[in-house]
Amino acid sequence: MFTVQQIKAVHATVKSGADFPRYVQEIKALGLVRYEFLVEDGRTVYYGNDNYSVEAPAIYPAKLINPVPLTAQMEHNIREHQAGKSDFLTICAQAAAAGVHHWEVNAYTMLCSYYDVNGNRMIAEPIPQGDYITKE
Repeated sequence: MFTVQQIKAVHATVKSGADFPRYVQEIKALGLVRYEFLVEDGRTVYYGNDNYSVEAPAIYPAKLINPVPLTAQMEHNIREHQAGKSDFLTICAQAAAAGVHHWEVNAYTMLCSYYDVNGNRMIAEPIPQGDYITKE
């Protein structure tokens, strides 16, 4: 199974939101099924097969999450990020302000879903697969 260090090594190659599809394909090849990124402090829980999971520690001080989901604002933030107009820490701050508690990336459904503080899905974004080879 994969380690947090392996995931971080692949993540280090991501420069903008435009690199995200390749990143997902590479971590999927390591055996990752899905991961949850917790906006509050940047912890990430990675899940593999057979109930395997590993957690990466917080990467920034705790942020307050807006209790009111602002879906349209987050959709705009995502489009800007995908166009390379923001960095990762900026999209994290924007997500907190838009009421995103966490997002989940599913490497098999190729969806990135954003959830509010009540666990309701706000947005489900397909992850482009382009010319990447998927290994099922």
